[in-house]
Amino acid sequence: MHNILVTGSHGQLGSELRALSTSYENYYFFTNKNELDISNIQDTKKFIEENNIDIIINCAAYTAVDKAEDEEVNANAINNIAVKNMSKISKEKSIKLIHISTDYVFDGTNFKPYVETDKVNPKSVYGQTKLDGENAMLSINPLNSIIIRTSWVYSSFGANFVKTMLRLGKERDELGVIFDQVGTPTYARDLAKTILEILPKIENEKVEIYNYSNEGVLSWYDFAKEIMRMAKIDCIINPIETKEYPTPASRPHYSLLNKSKIKKDFSISIPFWKDSLNECLKTMGERK
Repeated sequence: MHNILVTGSHGQLGSELRALSTSYENYYFFTNKNELDISNIQDTKKFIEENNIDIIINCAAYTAVDKAEDEEVNANAINNIAVKNMSKISKEKSIKLIHISTDYVFDGTNFKPYVETDKVNPKSVYGQTKLDGENAMLSINPLNSIIIRTSWVYSSFGANFVKTMLRLGKERDELGVIFDQVGTPTYARDLAKTILEILPKIENEKVEIYNYSNEGVLSWYDFAKEIMRMAKIDCIINPIETKEYPTPASRPHYSLLNKSKIKKDFSISIPFWKDSLNECLKTMGERK
């Protein structure tokens, strides 16, 4: 039996972990920013000591990618300072730390799926603050701890691309969706299941980085088309280029992640993206 702290518990991944937690024999403490300020090391340490926490799953993140361009201090507090704090406490108290990071640490100029050791080169404040958090954790090096980079996260919880497409598809006759950004979506429930399943197997002296997303490769345009098809929504999806939809923050044009390492080290299988989308739409009551 372990006492597990899940930060960012109102987000997509945190909510999925909460939904799954009753299936695993541990005691969970689910917190959000109003209940625990993880950017404050004293508050965080006090909470961890009072509740005898021995595992932390850090799902907390500043994920407003465009807003972060103007709110670097806020993004840095959650994506970097808080990770540094938890890493220090984890090292001091021999706590296992699982930290969630992002494909945005890459610049998206690769021509083959990114492996964990590929050169990082973030092109946004969000990506840079997430990379700074990674580097802080790697430098402090808490025992038996890992970083998981993921991409294009969606869920039946929270706001995400799938929900936006369902809503807009019902409101409009046609939509323009970007076709020149390529990667793979991640169903947060699949990632949550993987985290809970690999927890007992994590045993390493140096912090390891792992990639995780669903299997397959597609563009946002492909993703939108499949959402409409599965939900039987009569909305025409038109492919558009990134330059036709300018945003404050730059997105990686190519962020396909190679998952060989996590599959090999923990003997896991990863679902195909269409199968996971099907399951999520069923959960939402949108699969027709």
